[in-house]
Amino acid sequence: MSKILSKEVPENYALCLREDCPCASTCLRRLACKPMMERSTYLRVLNPDRCVPGASCPYYRNSAPVVYARGFKGMQERMLPAQYQKFRALLLNHFSQNTFYERRRGDFALSPEEQKMVLQALHQAGVMEDLSFDRYEESICW
Repeated sequence: MSKILSKEVPENYALCLREDCPCASTCLRRLACKPMMERSTYLRVLNPDRCVPGASCPYYRNSAPVVYARGFKGMQERMLPAQYQKFRALLLNHFSQNTFYERRRGDFALSPEEQKMVLQALHQAGVMEDLSFDRYEESICW
């Protein structure tokens, strides 16, 4: 685990001590053990009896970076007013008003699931062209 990644490990992140797991080399819970042991006095550890060795483990977290999106103001500029009103109404059913505007401005990154929801709302609002988010970033999905 790189030094940058070790700084990113959330405090109180649940760790896995199962060295015998075939997925230990790609599981965030296992990879975070060493950096957390070096920096923390107290650790939050998963019960090894509850962890199932392999990718079917309910606590497995893949260490591959995930693409997050930020902002969708650019989408609004490419929509007709009626399309935007429907788009906004659809998303307000999922997000609160504040959350909607924070996500639209790009204050918070949209997970892949939230990106799908926004793109579905676009299509439901009648936008047929492929619109992209304002910017993208890769990050670890803790």
